[in-house]
Amino acid sequence: MALPRRGARRIVVNGTTFRWRVRRRPTYDQGMGWTPCTFAAEHADTPGTTLVVTTDQPHPSNWMGHPAEPVLPSDVARAIRHALHTGWTPTTPGSPFRLDVSIPFRAPPSHDPTRGATATTTNVTPPIQ
Repeated sequence: MALPRRGARRIVVNGTTFRWRVRRRPTYDQGMGWTPCTFAAEHADTPGTTLVVTTDQPHPSNWMGHPAEPVLPSDVARAIRHALHTGWTPTTPGSPFRLDVSIPFRAPPSHDPTRGATATTTNVTPPIQ
């Protein structure tokens, strides 16, 4: 899974150039504020395994108006350093390397589908006669 060059930003970490980007439009769950924002990074010259980082913030373009901090280059550099330290090899082909830093992330109670569900499902299809 390679990152598209368009919209990707360059960053140098420990003398190595990487490209990274945040998804412009949130997924449905990110838009509702149920899941946190993610970003991806890869080696700029020899893309191999993509790093996918789950943050502890809502997506900046969420639809519910939840306050969100933008993903900063310093956050990306920190995540890349951490992933390299924990075994990510960016030039080796393979499935995405996932780094989850979302431990403190909590969806707002009023919009969390796993808490306090009071709606009941009913069959809206009329019976066949």
